[in-house]
Amino acid sequence: MRLSCKVAAALLALGSLLLLYLLAGSAAAPPRPPPAPSAPARPAAPLGRRQPRLSRSPPRRSAPGGGLAAARKPGEQKHSKEPSSLQCMHLAVVACGDRLEETLIMLKSAVLFSNRRLCFHIFSEDALKPEFNKKLQEWPSSYTKKFEYNIYPITFSVGNAQEWKKLFKPCAAQRLFLPVILKDVDSLLYVDTDVLFLRPIDDIWHILKEFNSTQLAAMAPEHEIPKIGWYSRFARHPYYGTTGVNSGVMLMNLTRIRNTQFRNSMIPSGLTWEEMLYPLYQKYKNYITWGDQDLLNIIFYFNPECLYVFPCQWNYRPDHCMYGSNCKGAEEEGVSILHGNRGVYHDDKQPTFKALYEVIRDFPFEDNLFQSLYYPLQSKFLDTVHTLCGRIPQVFLKQIEKTMKKVYENRVIVYLGANHRY
Repeated sequence: MRLSCKVAAALLALGSLLLLYLLAGSAAAPPRPPPAPSAPARPAAPLGRRQPRLSRSPPRRSAPGGGLAAARKPGEQKHSKEPSSLQCMHLAVVACGDRLEETLIMLKSAVLFSNRRLCFHIFSEDALKPEFNKKLQEWPSSYTKKFEYNIYPITFSVGNAQEWKKLFKPCAAQRLFLPVILKDVDSLLYVDTDVLFLRPIDDIWHILKEFNSTQLAAMAPEHEIPKIGWYSRFARHPYYGTTGVNSGVMLMNLTRIRNTQFRNSMIPSGLTWEEMLYPLYQKYKNYITWGDQDLLNIIFYFNPECLYVFPCQWNYRPDHCMYGSNCKGAEEEGVSILHGNRGVYHDDKQPTFKALYEVIRDFPFEDNLFQSLYYPLQSKFLDTVHTLCGRIPQVFLKQIEKTMKKVYENRVIVYLGANHRY
């Protein structure tokens, strides 16, 4: 009994001490600060006007050129948020038969050197479509983010499709129908599959701004010297100028082409582009040799004010060096666009052209341009000096050197700018 009373007394004493400790701690704690005054209420906005949304994220640092810019890794390109149709440079090509590899190497050269985003319009036979998709999707993301592409079937809106398809080379006549098919595209660069870009497409795209009010297409002369030109010696139909024009590289304002009435040799009044194509072919089909290129020469013979002629370095072919150098623009500025017609990428007749094709084909996307493209090219050129084209390597290298210099300057500027911000 006495033990239980002692335990109860001890517990009562401990409880009292605990109560006193809690009361003392409460009295010693500092008083809580009063709550912050609430922000004054905003006046109600008038009906119909949306209140601006306040961002909860901190503002980003502005880029050196002003404006907001997200932090980017060194060398990463900034992409505009404009709709792709506004920021794209549109590039079209027609590929049939065994032209898959050539087309992919051409597209690769375009992506390697260009600055703005590209939109590829690839017209091909159905059998090639899965191969294009497979190969393009294998490219590294650092390059695939620079372009988008669409693949179209071969279609001809007027006349006999089989007749058009067999004109000159398989499917080449498809280029004549680009203004009709690509109705939502304003301007476009068309190239043959055997073309290689040695400088950014941005540079030839700027030529569109040099068009006057009547010009709607641009091509280079077929020859620089009339007395050895094919058209001036052999053509049995009208052709543009004194030497004709080559359609392997053709810059087009499609909107103007669609809206123009063209003079022609068939009726006194003008015809639209689509109305003119098949009657023109029917009239001259027994007199033309180079298919759709001859038809374009006939069209611009009757409408010379519609054509802008750009210099030969924008469509440089074996004819410009195989008999001796005759393209002054390339001698001064270097080759801008290489056109390996005559199948020179695949035989040994013009090893300089073949060397360029093979080096770009074999270049690994993520490698150093100097080490894996420029130096191998110089090495291959040493084996071509026995040819007239091989004796002028600076003509082929000048624009590549300029382009690579700009690429590395841009990467250094972006890298230093990124470090400076931090």
